[in-house]
Amino acid sequence: QLQLVESGGGLVQAGGSLRLSCAASGDTFSPYALGWFRQTPGKDRELVAAISWIGGGTYDADSVKGRFTISRDSAKNTLYLQMNSLEPEDTAVYYCAASFHMCSGYVCYESEHYPLWGQGTQVTVSS
Repeated sequence: QLQLVESGGGLVQAGGSLRLSCAASGDTFSPYALGWFRQTPGKDRELVAAISWIGGGTYDADSVKGRFTISRDSAKNTLYLQMNSLEPEDTAVYYCAASFHMCSGYVCYESEHYPLWGQGTQVTVSS
């Protein structure tokens, strides 16, 4: 059974950096797209960045554009999110997710299009 396991979260000061990883294990892994979402209490999960598994095309939310970079290593079945210039507003639980069916674009933008999720990792940015 496929599983996604995130790592790399933690506490960092504003302006600092963190790198999140998401490793897939358990079965053949051939997603259409992978995404990083984040969620704060009382709010819906927000798509932060997404990447096409085959083509490598990426999407970044406006709130993180120029600061976060999504990438993947197909040989290791691993997804990454490099987060630079972190702000207190980036504090959230971050989830990686995988989609296995085609969406209208080269990535999927809605959380309901991602059936496989990791357990989440907390990122806290202090001011």
